[in-house]
Amino acid sequence: MSLIVQKYGGSSVSDAESIKRVAKRIVETRKAGNDVVVAVSAMGDTTDELLDLAHEVTPIPDPRELDMLLTTGERISMALLAMAIKSMGVEARSYTGSQAGMITDARHGSARIVDVTPVRLREALDEGAIAIVAGFQGFNRDSKDITTLGRGGSDTTAVALAAALGADVCEIYTDVDGVFTADPRVVPRAHKIERITSEEMLELAAAGAKVLYIRAVEYARRHGVLLHVRSSFNNNEGTWVTADYPRTEEGTAMEEPIITGVAGDLNEAKITVVGVPDVPGKAADIFAIVAKTGANIDMIVQNVSAAATGRTDISFTLPKGEGEKVLTALRTTQAEVGFASLQYDDQIGKLAVVGAGMRTSAGVSAQLFRALSDAGINIEMISTSEIRISVVTRADTLHEAMRVVHSAFGLDSDEVAVVHAGTGR
Repeated sequence: MSLIVQKYGGSSVSDAESIKRVAKRIVETRKAGNDVVVAVSAMGDTTDELLDLAHEVTPIPDPRELDMLLTTGERISMALLAMAIKSMGVEARSYTGSQAGMITDARHGSARIVDVTPVRLREALDEGAIAIVAGFQGFNRDSKDITTLGRGGSDTTAVALAAALGADVCEIYTDVDGVFTADPRVVPRAHKIERITSEEMLELAAAGAKVLYIRAVEYARRHGVLLHVRSSFNNNEGTWVTADYPRTEEGTAMEEPIITGVAGDLNEAKITVVGVPDVPGKAADIFAIVAKTGANIDMIVQNVSAAATGRTDISFTLPKGEGEKVLTALRTTQAEVGFASLQYDDQIGKLAVVGAGMRTSAGVSAQLFRALSDAGINIEMISTSEIRISVVTRADTLHEAMRVVHSAFGLDSDEVAVVHAGTGR
């Protein structure tokens, strides 16, 4: 008997018929002789609708009360799903995050998991029941408050439960057939990847691929959780996220692609700190200020100092939602740091190409830049790692850039990818 943790996103449980279809799949997994634990998201766009409602009541919702509000979405899903499973003659029990033992720190809106104590889930499994857990939420022991895990929280919930329970696999169900070489809504000729390393998946997730969120991939890699990303609309095998590619007897990786995929992100902005004195310690001062806001910085570029002024510009990218608080923090310390002004640009797009094979393949950067140049797409910033190259373009050229680069690296499929519903979650 295997223990399988399954996660279903909002598009998979968007209405009553979808919930019954998911319930049938879960029951089939149980009747095949497996123990099953399920993490479920809120129905469809419920979370976004609740956020909109909160902002209609007040421009700045209280973080504690906002978490109390948002967690109701998953509680609706878990209860309805348990009802549907019971109607099929199989015992199921639903649990909130706190009942399931998801212990977090006290930070509202983006809490981190500090412990998982799934005592009640184990009891349910021992008694032959399917355990349904509300994703995206946890509980802080000190404050006794409900918390939410932030973007991709249901993915993270599923992976954390799989690690704590010692599951054989964590299946992430979505509305596409797995992880694709690019978002099939943007690049119709993208094709499904059969197997991808956790290292590559981390880079794609960080670059904007929404099929898996970076925190879930990080948690899975750290705790050795095997991930299987697949569609809830069919029974096809999806994409396996593994520690590494299969190896031959000689120890070399088999069929390791040069480029695994292309990702794009329209949710970032760029801040440029203009006229920074080019002396030791100023960059450290700037990013110490940014760090105190809790913002996540991605790409950083510092220009060459102008000889006439002895000053330079420093640009960096960050999530749009964190732009205003960083700008405010920098403005209040402008005189202390000594820079001239700030520029904010939220009309940018980030494109990344990812592949473990890039380590041993020359010319990838040249091929990327040539493809963008031939399409008349300008590059504003460049960042690289061992298996990733990221560039910043104008927001209105990002999707075209993704299609052009996907074709340039020979990733196009002969067939148009199928998207079953929703937005990939």
